[in-house]
Amino acid sequence: MELERAVDRLEAIVDRVEEEEMPVPVREVWAFGDVALGLDPIDRLDVYLTKDVLMESDADAAADFEAEYGVKGVGSTVRASWAEANPDRVRASDNGYAAPEKCLAAELLAGIDADAAGTDADAPIHLEVCNASFGDNVTQRLKGALAREAYGEVLDPRGVCLWADGRRDEEALSRLREAAFAMPTLPAALASLGVDDDVAGAVADALAAQRADQDGSSVRGDMV
Repeated sequence: MELERAVDRLEAIVDRVEEEEMPVPVREVWAFGDVALGLDPIDRLDVYLTKDVLMESDADAAADFEAEYGVKGVGSTVRASWAEANPDRVRASDNGYAAPEKCLAAELLAGIDADAAGTDADAPIHLEVCNASFGDNVTQRLKGALAREAYGEVLDPRGVCLWADGRRDEEALSRLREAAFAMPTLPAALASLGVDDDVAGAVADALAAQRADQDGSSVRGDMV
């Protein structure tokens, strides 16, 4: 994917978060990985979303939606008003409950190429969705992955915040478009977080191998 096209898609995602109702409240939008490095072209566009949980539930909406579509949790895990307006974008987990991260992916990636003047229908976009901020999740994922030697679970710490608490960072988008961020290598970034050099190299290798096996769009939900 060309860098310019990738940033167009990022801007379209920010536009949607800012202007449209989301399945759940979104607090932050980050770009990380290749696009933050300014690579052109990039292998995959990585986007991180910090979501909030719904503070109120709607039992009547949940019952009505389950009866009509067979999906539980609407009105508690995702907004009932959004689901009723977009039943084709409601996605469920294996246990049959509406999955916020999958619903966000369906909402944000639906028609994204049209918004960003794109042409490829299955652009290589990956969404990370978590209740924690990007920095907090980087730390928590790193700690857990190192403890289990599950290096492919590490979250690339080289990120750029594009939108937070209702405010867009236009300068960040412009600098991404210009490839103007000075980012370290992944091993160097991990070393700055206290990872030993040999382990940092192994993590970088594991993430590179994992990325080589990925194709098209994907989403990962996380809780911290």
